[in-house]
Amino acid sequence: METLMVDRVHGSLRLFMHRNAVFLCERLCAQFPSETNVQLLATCYLHNNQPYAAYHILKGKKLPESRYLFAMSCFRMNLLREAEDTLCPVNEPNIEVPNGATGHYLLGMIYRCTGRMSAAAEQFTQALTLDPLLWAAYEELCILGVAEDADECFSEATALRLQQEHASTSALEKSNFANENRILSSSLPSSLGDIIPNQMKQLHANNTAEVPGYPHARATALRVQNSTTSNVAQFDTPSPAATQTSSIVPPPLFRNVHAYQTTISGDAPTKQKANGANQPLRRKYLDEARLKKVSGRLFNQSSDSMPRRSARLSRETTINSNSNSNLSQFGGNGTDHSSGKLRVNSSTPSKLCSTAVRSVQVRKGKPRATENFDEGSRYEVIDEMWTDNVPATSSTASTTEGRFFEQDKAERIMSQESKVAIGIRELLGLLRTLGEGFRLSCLFKCQEALEVFRKLPESQFNTGWVLCQVGKAYFELVDYLEADHYFELAHRLSPCTLDGMDIYSTVLYVSEITAVQLLATLTFIYKLACFVIFLQHLNAEMRLSYLAQELISIDRLSPQAWCAVGNCFALRKDHETALKNFQRAVQLDSRFAYAHTLCGHEYSALEDYENSLKFYRCALQVDERHYNAWYGLGVVYLRQEKFEFAEHHFRRAFQINPRSSVLMCYLGMALHSLKRNEEALDMMEKAIAADKKNPLPKYQKALILSGLQKYAEALEELERLKEIAPHESSMYALMGKIYRQLNILDKAVFCFGIALDLKPPAADLAIIKSAMEKVHLPDELMDDDL
Repeated sequence: METLMVDRVHGSLRLFMHRNAVFLCERLCAQFPSETNVQLLATCYLHNNQPYAAYHILKGKKLPESRYLFAMSCFRMNLLREAEDTLCPVNEPNIEVPNGATGHYLLGMIYRCTGRMSAAAEQFTQALTLDPLLWAAYEELCILGVAEDADECFSEATALRLQQEHASTSALEKSNFANENRILSSSLPSSLGDIIPNQMKQLHANNTAEVPGYPHARATALRVQNSTTSNVAQFDTPSPAATQTSSIVPPPLFRNVHAYQTTISGDAPTKQKANGANQPLRRKYLDEARLKKVSGRLFNQSSDSMPRRSARLSRETTINSNSNSNLSQFGGNGTDHSSGKLRVNSSTPSKLCSTAVRSVQVRKGKPRATENFDEGSRYEVIDEMWTDNVPATSSTASTTEGRFFEQDKAERIMSQESKVAIGIRELLGLLRTLGEGFRLSCLFKCQEALEVFRKLPESQFNTGWVLCQVGKAYFELVDYLEADHYFELAHRLSPCTLDGMDIYSTVLYVSEITAVQLLATLTFIYKLACFVIFLQHLNAEMRLSYLAQELISIDRLSPQAWCAVGNCFALRKDHETALKNFQRAVQLDSRFAYAHTLCGHEYSALEDYENSLKFYRCALQVDERHYNAWYGLGVVYLRQEKFEFAEHHFRRAFQINPRSSVLMCYLGMALHSLKRNEEALDMMEKAIAADKKNPLPKYQKALILSGLQKYAEALEELERLKEIAPHESSMYALMGKIYRQLNILDKAVFCFGIALDLKPPAADLAIIKSAMEKVHLPDELMDDDL
């Protein structure tokens, strides 16, 4: 009963019938309250999203598996301290972490959630050492920024180790299988005389059921054991001459039975009976290529314990003298597989003696090595057979064949091992490419990551996970058009994949803002010329709205969906509604760092800097390497004119993502505010080199040069900026100010006029008008507002 219930519980779990599994396992634990069954019940509770129930039944258990399940329950319930004490008891410092690699991975997640990043990295490394294929551990190391090169982690040495582990596991399984067969063979009696009738009946019933494709085998076996005469028309085998079948026991019609080693009739010689009782078992593995050649002879040897050739010939003379036996020869050229029944000559009598028999006709003058069945009765598939010792006359042939069998077996083993080795190397090669690309992406070496991902085969590259990684890389490179393309392709190929869709929504948000700001500065003719180019960007708002609705319909309890909804409202400047949606994402998953950061951005847009700082810090508690939160803190302190704090936070963000042109520019702005102009200029030069299409560092560089009264260099930088952003009003306003300082008043007025025509923001509009009106005033009356 216990075995049956356990099997049904596992079956329910495999079929995702979690409630059914819980019910059956509760009955199991009530009837058989062992700790193993309690572990199974806890597993059912965890599958059914009831960690509190698993926590209750596992509390105080000491077995390793129980400790692991209890720690997992605590982790899901956010009882991190208790989970850590379970995996690593304070009073037992030498106790091993349960469940090997997965136990170390869980402990690493606990350390990471509690802010102990170095300890978490050690546990992830230990987990990866125990199981090199535990991708989740390597992924966490990449997120922490401490992962080693994928070439070292998934190296050739790792492949050899996995191959050795697989070989040892296979050898252990084969050893266990051989031991089971040895026990089975030793438990079977050596002769039919050792089996009482009830045992014989049960033996036939059990073994007949093991033969698929032989529905008649059970009835045949029952007819063999009966002492009354039986009809032989149901035997599904070719029949030998009647003179050879009077006293030979029929072979069994089912596998793995070695009970028919002696004869029932008393006509058989006593010498053979003795030999049949003492001969040891030997198992042969037949190769398919040699099957038809040897199947008939092996079937004879393993089935009816044929006497020596001399004994058969001597008995054949005696049998032939008895012409009144009323037996006639069976007809047929083999088994009729279409009907499943034996064709019998019309002269065949309806009854035989009590020992219904079957044998093989032997050609005179042929050695036993060449004996065979008729063509129609050859078996097509034989997995394994049990045979007696080969007679003395065939020992040489058997030795030769045994050598061939061993050679074939060795070749098969070598072929299988080579396939395993090739498979392991292919898998590690794939993980090596994926791991290296993901590691470089987490280190924000996005261009190198893209080159690695392009090395993947097409079938692997065109998957949701890889395309999202490529889209994120282009997003970090500020190439929103390419990022949009790959995210859209990923969503089309895998519409139910939600990971990365929060970044996709941000891409659409930024694309729409960029397109609107740019088109607002264009003339009517230029707008017509660029209409086709910016058509996709102008549709970004509609696409973002559609994406948000689609994600909500897929999983309304996912934080990515609510981040997309929040970006829709943020794009419409409805910051309060956007904030509510971002807070909903935080409520659904408090470990989702990007949702905390988006909340901070909305509070910053509402000029609620206190709450903005709070959410940025929450994001850093979740992920210390989330550079967006460090950037947000720096922007808030820069607006509050706390320049030292701003410089510190910008530098922390820059250390995490040292290739971001935006972070370099803001760090330079903070340094310029601290009057560290030389450092600021160096940082602006790096920002320009990192992204030559970014206009912000060029403008800031010109502004710093203007403050240092290097007007000529500032004008040169602004002329280069004009090529990138020819319709930026702030650029022309700065040029007008520089021309005013150089006393080139006509150019100053011209630049101020262009700045006004480009429709600057309302805050800048009044400043530009005031500067334009004061162009002809003396310098001491000019305001330094620009």
